[in-house]
Amino acid sequence: MKVLFIGDIVGAPGREAVKVLVPKLKKERAIDIVIANAENVSGGTGLTPKAAEELFGYGCDCLTTGDHIWKLKEVFKIIDHPYVIRPLNLAPNIPGKGYCVVKKNNFRLGVLNVQGRVFMQPIECPFRAVREILPVIKKEADGILVDIHAEATSEKAAMGHFLDGLVTAVIGTHTHIQTADEKILKGGTAYLTEAGMCGPYDSVIGQEKSKIIERFLTGMPVRFEVATGDVQLHGAIIDIDEATGKARAIERVQEKLPIL
Repeated sequence: MKVLFIGDIVGAPGREAVKVLVPKLKKERAIDIVIANAENVSGGTGLTPKAAEELFGYGCDCLTTGDHIWKLKEVFKIIDHPYVIRPLNLAPNIPGKGYCVVKKNNFRLGVLNVQGRVFMQPIECPFRAVREILPVIKKEADGILVDIHAEATSEKAAMGHFLDGLVTAVIGTHTHIQTADEKILKGGTAYLTEAGMCGPYDSVIGQEKSKIIERFLTGMPVRFEVATGDVQLHGAIIDIDEATGKARAIERVQEKLPIL
């Protein structure tokens, strides 16, 4: 069982990369399941029903999110979709859910989304939230992939070791710049601190460079714009042992969108 995890998709360029490159990767690498972080897919921040349906149409099986999930009010029309999830450790009784189960070829992959707290808004503890929900998911799934949407590498690394041997993979999102520390931990869990971004790399984390630089120089509010140049899809492919639910291998992915 091979799973392609795609880092934060940014705006229209990111969606175009998914449209072109996901079918290519599925064919070339025999990918069974595609999971993508979609919290920045609509205009660079937030998620709309139209954008979500686009991604499902391009071959994504599940969409994870993060701290930008509520940026656009249209998200409430899609938040209860079976394969759209928001961070598990948000306040109780809010719309949406923190995990789902994707079924392919008689294998059930649980996909769990949590959000970090270091350098981010104060929310419920992601470690306790995962620990409490794992017994529930294990009854429904043969393997579990965790998207930890967090700022601090230390928090992501701690989550990887905390869940080693308990889940199939722990993949970090949010900071948009892919790290080079992919590994299989001692207990058989695949780990990568940051999957990267699916979007324009001639940018500052997907946004037009000049706007970001102006913000740093002046400290004044600036309307950001999604950049357009050097569009790439970054993420990881996880090879799963279907008999044990543990990871056999993890490989970083960096694919460029062809210039036509």
